[in-house]
Amino acid sequence: MGGGILGVRHFNDSQRTTVDVDRNAQVIVDLSIEIEASQQTVWRIQTGIDKWPTWQKNVSQARLSGPLAVGSTFQWETHGLPIVSTIREVDPMRRIVWGGPAQGIEGVHVWTITPTSKGVVVHTTESWDGPPVAADPDGMRAALTSSLNAWLADLKTTAEAAN
Repeated sequence: MGGGILGVRHFNDSQRTTVDVDRNAQVIVDLSIEIEASQQTVWRIQTGIDKWPTWQKNVSQARLSGPLAVGSTFQWETHGLPIVSTIREVDPMRRIVWGGPAQGIEGVHVWTITPTSKGVVVHTTESWDGPPVAADPDGMRAALTSSLNAWLADLKTTAEAAN
């Protein structure tokens, strides 16, 4: 019997492997906001990690070590909490995922930017797990929800002013 191609599989965008939050985590927060700004503007602001403190009230410092690429890390501080995050996925203009441990909490944070007729919808989902979350899941969920709502509001204000 001769060899040959047994089958060819084509992948479309919806079949690509993507990194997700921890769907088994004790806290998962999922939020979206409409922003009247271009996808390029929102992407530039959201992924300009070194500039986060200039537009996010709750981020006091941020520094990306290396390129905006899978495996690169960035150090940042929010609400007085120092965090080191590792970039886990980058789909330019569309999606970025990062995660890592902070004070016993393991977090994974997914951001997507989807164009609309008026600008974009920014969707963020973040999971938290670990002993501090187990000790107070409701309090942790409330804190994360508040933090992400502030981030989205700051991103909207900054992007719409820059557009």
